[in-house]
Amino acid sequence: MSRKSMQSQAPVLPESARGRLLTVEQAAERLNTSVRFPRRLIEERRITFVHVGRNVRIPEAALEAFIAAGLVEPIITTRRRRTA
Repeated sequence: MSRKSMQSQAPVLPESARGRLLTVEQAAERLNTSVRFPRRLIEERRITFVHVGRNVRIPEAALEAFIAAGLVEPIITTRRRRTA
């Protein structure tokens, strides 16, 4: 196989798997949780992760997407004053 044909067969990573790869410990620190929480997210396939040999890494973009998906905007209401 030529070098050019090998390069063209490289898998194209989705946007959520690109960028910096975080360890489970780093992801837990970023989420301000125990290490068990990101491990559970991985086990339940609720977050994108990458196997690097025997190690598991979470792409920073996937963690950002997970946080953004859980974002709840406040409800803004106006109170009406009762007139006496």
